[in-house]
Amino acid sequence: MKFRPVRATPVRVRAALRHNWATFRRRFLFKYRVVLITLVTLAVAIGVGGLYSPAWFPPSAVIVTMLAGGLLLKRRSLAFLYGVVTVVLVVDAIALGLPQVGPGLAVTIAVTATVAYMLAGVRERIGVQGLRGEQMLLELRDRLRAQGTMPKLPRGWRSKSVLEQAGGSSFGGDFLVSSLHDDKLEVALVDVSGKGVDAGTRALLLSGAFGGLLASVPAGDFLATCNEYLLRTSVGEGFVTAVHLSLDLSTGEYVVESAGHPPAVQFDAGSGSWQITEAKGMVLGVVPELKCAPVHGQLRTGDALMLYTDGLIEAPGRDIDAGIDRLLGEADRLITEGFSEGARDFVRTLGKGKEDDCAMVVIWRT
Repeated sequence: MKFRPVRATPVRVRAALRHNWATFRRRFLFKYRVVLITLVTLAVAIGVGGLYSPAWFPPSAVIVTMLAGGLLLKRRSLAFLYGVVTVVLVVDAIALGLPQVGPGLAVTIAVTATVAYMLAGVRERIGVQGLRGEQMLLELRDRLRAQGTMPKLPRGWRSKSVLEQAGGSSFGGDFLVSSLHDDKLEVALVDVSGKGVDAGTRALLLSGAFGGLLASVPAGDFLATCNEYLLRTSVGEGFVTAVHLSLDLSTGEYVVESAGHPPAVQFDAGSGSWQITEAKGMVLGVVPELKCAPVHGQLRTGDALMLYTDGLIEAPGRDIDAGIDRLLGEADRLITEGFSEGARDFVRTLGKGKEDDCAMVVIWRT
């Protein structure tokens, strides 16, 4: 009996190539071996090149490989790279003499190695490679800012919101969530305990949770539901203050509830003055039963309602009432300049010199 040789068809060839490529990626690329081999080769090339032309291949150039390793390698692979760099520097020191590889360069490389190793440890715990961790934070920041944008209001209504984080950071403890359904507008301005980046991680988490609750629970139950959520999930992480506005855009009637937040202020176009609302309540995340005293009101043509955080009124050694008086004084100037044009300068003026997050949202009827 004769056996015919099995010819490799194009389909089988392509399948074999795909299998081999998958195996290569799994065993080499996914294990960072290619990156490690490349960086080791580069470090050795710098060392060998330095023996012939120190001007073009200075020993200090190995710092580039160490920084790249901190971005791309895991700590175990990075330690191996450090061993290769050490050997390269020792060989160059023996061949070129200490003037080329002196104590100053050794200290610089040691500091760089420590920073790169710590950077690799952080990325290894997060589970990302390269600059992907920073990209994730940028995406979270953009989502937080997008969520804090007020919805487009119907004709006869306008709004403006401004959030300024402490120290010019991209993350902070103040955030805004809003929802518009038919003629019902709901807005919640929230202040997480802490400042700047320290409170930013909680704000990122809570903005998503509070935004979901705002659109799914009755307006009268919003703050109470947020309080229950904080008690379940944020034990020992500090308190949260919030002010919640429910506004009927067809009639201008509104309800404001506050949970430890500075009082909202209303501009009365008839009298040309600002009035402080009396909404009061306990901060969120402290006691199981939240007690709030809601305030009812109405916005007529030309009226406005402003919500803000304590970063605009608090200052060391100054009473809260004095801070509110200053805010109302600046708000009078805001009327003449216009809410849309002067809102950002208003926030920056009141928050100038303060290491605290500042936020403000104003809604007015035209």
